[in-house]
Amino acid sequence: MRSIGETARASGLGVSALRFYDRAGVLVPARVDPVTGYRWYTPEQADDARLLARLRRAGMPLADVRLVLAGWSGADADLVRGLMEAHLRRLERGLADARDEISALRALLDQRENPVTTSSSTASVRLSVPAPALAAGLDAVRFAAGTDPGLPVLGGILFDLEGDALHLVATDRYRLAVARVDAGTHDAPRVRAVVPVPLADAMRALLGRDEPVGLAVDGGSVTLETAGGRTAGQCLAHDFPDYRRLVHLPAGRRTLVEVPALREALESGPVRAGEVREQEGASRDVSVVRVADDGTVTVRGDGDDHPDDFGVDRGYLLDALEAGGRERLVLEFGAPTAPLAIRRPDEESTFSLLMPVRLDG
Repeated sequence: MRSIGETARASGLGVSALRFYDRAGVLVPARVDPVTGYRWYTPEQADDARLLARLRRAGMPLADVRLVLAGWSGADADLVRGLMEAHLRRLERGLADARDEISALRALLDQRENPVTTSSSTASVRLSVPAPALAAGLDAVRFAAGTDPGLPVLGGILFDLEGDALHLVATDRYRLAVARVDAGTHDAPRVRAVVPVPLADAMRALLGRDEPVGLAVDGGSVTLETAGGRTAGQCLAHDFPDYRRLVHLPAGRRTLVEVPALREALESGPVRAGEVREQEGASRDVSVVRVADDGTVTVRGDGDDHPDDFGVDRGYLLDALEAGGRERLVLEFGAPTAPLAIRRPDEESTFSLLMPVRLDG
């Protein structure tokens, strides 16, 4: 007999996924300890689990999965072949429909006029900002900038100037960070410029003194002048996503955490294998976080999951805690499918959002 952990490792399914398939009656363990409730599987069931993992990766509906598992070892394979072919045709139809919809959306994008982009690309503005504030803003968002060559616009940091506020924004789709820098009072129109990450890093390297610095956006270029030097370059010729539509979240549960203690719990606590992202080519470590009624945050192991448990990329959460720049930060948990917000208790206009990782089952 094999334990549930051994079966999980041999099949590629998570422990929580095996529990889910047990409850669904798809893969019921050969034996369940009546005292501990621990599940045990036969070697043949490990083979079934491997088959189940393949069907799961192919996205086959649960009803069809049941029939495939039931018919897999039978003498007549026609049913299994028929179910697989039917599922493949369903996927192909779905892909064709998706292509049609994407083509229609591309046509709509080609037809749209974006007045904000037009004014941003032609407007010019010069302002003076405190070097420490600009440095802190860049430090708060730099970790979230994208590296996917297929999405070059996400490889920059948005400088969004409107009124007396300069918002710095970065996102790689899985996380988003926003920082507000006081820009003083001026009458310039709203200006948006996407600064390439290497240029933003060069700017940050010049911000070592406690002094005002000059920041200028002129058409498609941006310039930073300090007492220690000057750097300038072209902005990215892409439209940055409207981040304001992404940061309005339903109210969630808030808890104040001690950052050193949470960091230690994440670094030493258990993790689960997460999705493999194409641009990174490696599986991500997922931490499962639970917030108790009294606000206590714990990092969970492979025990029974609670519906309110939150799966999050451990490395991304550690980066967000570091970028938060405080010994205490506010974590805001909504539904397990909503982003996790990391906020400063004294400055809520600087924050980051992390997309959740779906837990198996």
